Amino acid sequence: MTEEKTNRFTIRTFGLLLLPIILLAGVIFLFLSTGGGLDLKSAAPVEDLNIERYTLSPSEIEIYVRNAGPEALNISTLIINDAVWPFSVSPSNTIPRLGQGTIHLEYPWVYGEAYGITLFTSNAVAFDVEIPVAFSTPKPSSSTFWSFALIGLYVGVIPVFLGIFWFPALRLLSRRWMIFLMAITAGLLIFLGLDTLIEALENAAHAPGSFQGTGLVGIGAVATFLLLDAISKKESRTGRNESEKRLSLAYMIAIGIGIHNLGEGLAIGAAYNIGEIALGTFLVVGFIIQNITEGLGIIAPVLRDRPDIRSLIWLGLIGGAPAILGAWIGGFSPSPTLATLFLAVGTGAIFEVVYEIAKLIQKDTDKQPMPMTVFSGVLTGMMLLWVTGLLIK
Repeated sequence: MTEEKTNRFTIRTFGLLLLPIILLAGVIFLFLSTGGGLDLKSAAPVEDLNIERYTLSPSEIEIYVRNAGPEALNISTLIINDAVWPFSVSPSNTIPRLGQGTIHLEYPWVYGEAYGITLFTSNAVAFDVEIPVAFSTPKPSSSTFWSFALIGLYVGVIPVFLGIFWFPALRLLSRRWMIFLMAITAGLLIFLGLDTLIEALENAAHAPGSFQGTGLVGIGAVATFLLLDAISKKESRTGRNESEKRLSLAYMIAIGIGIHNLGEGLAIGAAYNIGEIALGTFLVVGFIIQNITEGLGIIAPVLRDRPDIRSLIWLGLIGGAPAILGAWIGGFSPSPTLATLFLAVGTGAIFEVVYEIAKLIQKDTDKQPMPMTVFSGVLTGMMLLWVTGLLIK
C-alpha cells in the first residue's frame, strides 16, 4: 500500500507563503529610498482636499473636509466672498493623509444668500466650497428627528403598504396573470437596479479619490449578490415546501427594495440638509408616486399563497422603513462615501433578486411556456418606473 500524503497548513507552509510578501516589501522600500535611480522631484505638490459637507448655524459656518492626497497638508488661508476671513481647524490645521478636519469660522451670513469659499493650503493650492443657499442646517433634536422620520414614512412605508393592499384583488387573477405580475416585478427590479447603480457611481465621483469609489461600488454590489445567492442556495437545501420558498423570495425582494429606498431617503435628507427645500419636496412627491409599484413587486411571489397578516406587515416595513433611516443619515450627516456603499449593496441585492425571480418564472413556465407574457410583463415593469421617474428626474 502506498501512503497518501496528508496536506496540512503548517508553520513551514505559512513561512513559504509569507516569504514573497517580505521580499516584495523589501523591493518597495529599496525603490522608495533610492527613487529607482532617478534624482527627480515633483515640480508641484500633489494635494487633494475633499469637501464632505458643511453646516450653518446663526453667525457660524463649519466645513467638514478630508485629506484625500498622498501626504499631509496644511490649511493656511480662507477667503469667503472675496474677503480673507479668520478661521480655526480642529483637531489641527495640518491634516494627515485620509484624516478629517472641521473648519470653523464665525461669519454673519444672510439667509437665502449664496456664498463662495476658497481654502488655500500652505502650498497655495486652492479648493472651493459653494454654498448655493444659506440655510440653518437641521440639528439633531426631537422635532427634526420626527420630521425626517415622517418624510421617510411618506416616501417609503406608506406607498409600499398601499401597494401591498392590492393583495386580495390580485389573488383572484388567473395563472397567466400571476406570471405576468412576476415578470412585472422583474422589470421593476431591473429598472431599480440600473437606477441604483447609476446613483452609486454618481456618489462615488464625490467620494475622496483615495477611497476608490468605483471599486467600492464593485465590492458592495458583487459581495451582496454572492452572499444572497449563497443564502438562497443554502435555504433551498433545507427541504422547505414551495410556499415557504416563495415567501422567502418575497422577503428578499423587500430587502432589495428597502436598501434602494434607503438611498432615496439619503437623497431627500441631503436636499433638506443644504436648504434645497423645493427639490426635497419634489423628490418626496415623486417617490411617493413611484414607490406604490414596489409594494406590488414585493407581494407578487406569494399571490398564490395565504401569508398571514404579520408576514405582510413585516414585508412592508422591510421594504419601506429604510427610507426613514436614509432620511436621518442624509439630513444630519450626509456622506458620499457612505451613500456609495449603501447604494452598491442595494444594487447587488436587487440584481440577485431578479436572478431568483427569473428562476421562479422559468420553473413555473416549464410545462406551458409564456414567452410573450414574460416579455410584456418585464417591459411593463420597466416602463412603469420610467414614466413615474419623469416626475422625479
